[in-house]
Amino acid sequence: MFKGESPENYEQKCLCVLVLDTSGSMDGEPILELNKGLQDFHQEVAMDFVASQRLEVSIVSFNSTTQVLREPALLQNLEMPRLSASGTTKLVDAVRTAMFKVEERKQWYRETGQNYYRPMIVLITDGEPDSDQDLSGLSDELQRSVAAKKFSFYALGVRGYNHAKLAQVCPPSTPPLPLDGYKFSEFFKWLSNSIGIITKSKEGDTLSLPPVSGWTQIQV
Repeated sequence: MFKGESPENYEQKCLCVLVLDTSGSMDGEPILELNKGLQDFHQEVAMDFVASQRLEVSIVSFNSTTQVLREPALLQNLEMPRLSASGTTKLVDAVRTAMFKVEERKQWYRETGQNYYRPMIVLITDGEPDSDQDLSGLSDELQRSVAAKKFSFYALGVRGYNHAKLAQVCPPSTPPLPLDGYKFSEFFKWLSNSIGIITKSKEGDTLSLPPVSGWTQIQV
């Protein structure tokens, strides 16, 4: 997929794949606030010179189909999409697409001599996955991959989401976190701050990420 693409720089890369629910239940305030959060995320990272040189973002959206809206690229070269909501919830297909994208990009990093931090996949959903979606199969794949440190996985449940179904998907080490209202901007500020810490770390460092209390309904 990335054959022939030359690195813009040889800084150690941090890939973040955002997997975003754009099904019909996200219409109205949720999708508006999610769009605002994406713009805020872009601005936050742009103000951090080190992170802006190291963070690559890819965006996968899902409703009745799955789309790779943005291939992995440095955030400074990426224009955030304007999302709209319709359709059903192909959640499993979308996460599997993100997993494939992570492995594909890691292969490109290796081929081009770029070191990389452990990638992360961030799922944001309010929906009940479609009945044809293989939740147990995905759960097994995620547990194996996270245990093998292929990537980190985080799931954010938006108001109205099915916690039991989302918990079934997530590895036990990273259960789903319920978003407080529609605090997407607060979540993306936390994500940009966390990425700032990760991209300034060295191998073997013990990382202390910011508390999640500013955007989640539960105290961790």
